[in-house]
Amino acid sequence: MKKIDDQISRPTKAGATKSQQRSLLIKNGHVIDPVNNIDEKMDILVQDGEIAKLSKDIKGGDSEIIDAKDKYVCPGFIDMHVHLREPGREDKETIESGTKAAARGGFTCVLCMPNTQPPIDNEGIVEYVYKQAREKGSVKVYCAACITKGRAGKELTEMEMLARAGAIALTDDGGSVADTQIMRRAMEYSSMCNLRIIAHSEDPSLSTGGQMNEGYTSTVLGLKGIPAAAEELMVYRDISLSKLTGVPIHITHISTKGTVELIRNAKKSGIKVTCDTTPHYIALTEESLKTYDTNFKVNPPLRSKEDVVSIIEGLKDGTIDAIATDHAPHTDYEKDSEFNDAPCGMIGLETAVGICLNELVQKGVINISTLVSKFTKGPREILRISNGAILEGRDADITILDLDKEWIVDKKKFQSKARNTPFDTWKLKGAATMTIVAGKVVHSEF
Repeated sequence: MKKIDDQISRPTKAGATKSQQRSLLIKNGHVIDPVNNIDEKMDILVQDGEIAKLSKDIKGGDSEIIDAKDKYVCPGFIDMHVHLREPGREDKETIESGTKAAARGGFTCVLCMPNTQPPIDNEGIVEYVYKQAREKGSVKVYCAACITKGRAGKELTEMEMLARAGAIALTDDGGSVADTQIMRRAMEYSSMCNLRIIAHSEDPSLSTGGQMNEGYTSTVLGLKGIPAAAEELMVYRDISLSKLTGVPIHITHISTKGTVELIRNAKKSGIKVTCDTTPHYIALTEESLKTYDTNFKVNPPLRSKEDVVSIIEGLKDGTIDAIATDHAPHTDYEKDSEFNDAPCGMIGLETAVGICLNELVQKGVINISTLVSKFTKGPREILRISNGAILEGRDADITILDLDKEWIVDKKKFQSKARNTPFDTWKLKGAATMTIVAGKVVHSEF
């Protein structure tokens, strides 16, 4: 079986080879790398697409100088939960447009979800995704494949073949594996293939037909609710299966106070569970749906203020390991339908870093080092990949942050094909202003 580092889809289109690339020297920046415990002003020399040197006061020679004064220079950010919609729904997003959006948002690496049409449940489709990413991608792409064939929850996929083709994780995201015995077998078999299980924890018997969080607000609005228990019961089950099998499990897009408590307690007892949340569970509550704007309709649904407080506390105390976007593009005509008929999901690649800087760092909730860790060290360790660290001799994947940059979200300027964001016209402070992938500048606002 190939090493995971060899499976990554590195963009090869429209540009020089590594040996032809001009060297870069990033000067005067404050380098933050949680993996290597770096948090100080340093210079970074990039040659042939790799990090050649990391130290203070590097002399540039004939290198192109990037002056990062008053900015933070970080390992390239990783988004471990992205829907690129290809193959099958290229009207919503493509690998080309989605990775352009990722670059603009500060991400150098993404993990694409398999709920495409057809689903990514066989090696041929995995290979297709990697081929498209190499030829048309702006950032690096990893592929997650399905746990069950057709995401139907009945028969396990051929995991070894998926791993050979390059998949690094398994998930039926968009829905859960409701059958507990099948989920148990999935965890046991996936561990033999070095594949991480990413659980969309949702009890469909409680959530089917639901439109928003169940509670007072859903009653007032006359919308069928999805109780917090729909998430929490499945989280409890998945944690229990991890304890039973000894296999690590990752719970994605957690949204409730009860889930945070379950995962916190599981970690304390030594169970191998990790989790991520998203910017919209940090910045928004169920109150947003009072406008009946379908851009606020997501799954899991936006929760209560109490849940948001718990999510933020989970980020602060380390219960939540990572922040992902759950970038879910939809067409305008789909989102413009009746609320009950509109699909769940919002895009997030181009707003996530700005939202988190604005809502968490600028407000003093967490410090910049902690936030960087949620986008780098956390996903790196969960997915067991080499990305997310600044290491000499490795690809120069770098994200540069400007905490003083003030900007207004304008969905008309997005690189994504989709426009389904609730953050349009939000005024934010803090942004990713440069994205470098394997030594190539793929986005710059310098």
